[in-house]
Amino acid sequence: MTLEQLALENHGYSYAFLDEFAKRELRRRILKAIALPGYQVPYASRELPIARGWGTGGLQVTLSLVGPEDVVKVIDQGADDSVNAANLRRFITRVSDAASTTDATQATIIQSRHRIPEERLHEGQVLVLQVPDPEPMRSVEHDISRAREMHADADYGLLWLALYEQLVRYRRVTQGASYPVMVHKRYVMSPSPIPRWDTPKLHQAAHLTLLAAGREKRLYAVPPYTDVYPLEFTDVPFKVEDQRGWVCIRTGAQNKFMNEIPNEDGTSTHEMSDTGYIEKLLNAQPGDTYYDNNGNFYIRGYIRS
Repeated sequence: MTLEQLALENHGYSYAFLDEFAKRELRRRILKAIALPGYQVPYASRELPIARGWGTGGLQVTLSLVGPEDVVKVIDQGADDSVNAANLRRFITRVSDAASTTDATQATIIQSRHRIPEERLHEGQVLVLQVPDPEPMRSVEHDISRAREMHADADYGLLWLALYEQLVRYRRVTQGASYPVMVHKRYVMSPSPIPRWDTPKLHQAAHLTLLAAGREKRLYAVPPYTDVYPLEFTDVPFKVEDQRGWVCIRTGAQNKFMNEIPNEDGTSTHEMSDTGYIEKLLNAQPGDTYYDNNGNFYIRGYIRS
């Protein structure tokens, strides 16, 4: 044995950490999920060097797809530099030799916790969303076996009733993040705890969206150019968060999703949650966004303001 051989790092794991059987199984499940938009496909969730609940579902999907020629972006609540995002990005690039970026338009795979980037994603990109709870019926039907029967029958009356009760009690729909959506006119889906601001971005999107829950061992998908509509009444249209008048303290931008930062004097300042887009604005290199400067959203026939 030579000194060079002794110096080589012994990884002790397959490419992209997961064994080949696990990656093949995940890819088969992903293909089934794409064929049945919004349908929850069970899979054998593997053990990873992070705890369940910290993005293991999304990480397994990313590791099953990533290759050495990919460019990976990982965000947590829109931030590239949070502890969770930085650790996942380091792990993915270490075990796959893929490059990393903070530019959403340059990434081939974007793994995200609770946000969809402000910039429009394009064909060929894959958005992987981490999901803590994939079952949209859980709040109205605690028996999961019964909830799955209701999905099979397309029986979503209890969800409509829950929205109606919110209107009667509070005069508005109070459902916030993870707002239920109808996918391809068939399955109601939980779009991960993304804010309502991001929900319209799934409709007729050019990119592939994959959602995975490691603890629940479920994954599902929204293929490109698929209809995704939030549940809404004809006379009470769906509305995103009202952030009119909010201005990003770093860029001066408006009509982008903001984080509210409390001050010691009781006032608040605001900052865009998408740090990658902040970086591009500061460098005068902004791309096309889903919402225009007036806060209007338009994509392939879906109009909201």
